[in-house]
Amino acid sequence: MIEETSVMQKTRELCQVILDEPNIRSIRERIDTFMEDEKTRAQYDGLVSKGQALQEKQQNATALTGEEIADFEQHRDALLKNPVARGFLDAQEELQQVQKTIQTYVSKTLELGRIPSEDELDGGCCGNSGCGCGH
Repeated sequence: MIEETSVMQKTRELCQVILDEPNIRSIRERIDTFMEDEKTRAQYDGLVSKGQALQEKQQNATALTGEEIADFEQHRDALLKNPVARGFLDAQEELQQVQKTIQTYVSKTLELGRIPSEDELDGGCCGNSGCGCGH
């Protein structure tokens, strides 16, 4: 079990701040709306299955037919026109970006031993001679 430290306390506080953020609440609402919509979930799952089947065929060096590709594209276009599905897909992307940003910030802080500058967060040089950025 992780010992109660100021870092753990602040981490929980950060988590609460994240949950209280209006944008995060909006993301969660769109995900929840999708999860409650069985028809849209089935539409999404069907498209994922079709995509996986096509990918499997490609990995096995089996040529895809025009009909298979057209069928996939038709189902994809229909899914993207569904506002609940579109909201879910956008929410997933936004949530992944938030996670990536937080992870990058914390990782850079631990790597550098200090709070990183904006340049360092945006892929600029980290100041570490081992990073390959030219220092």
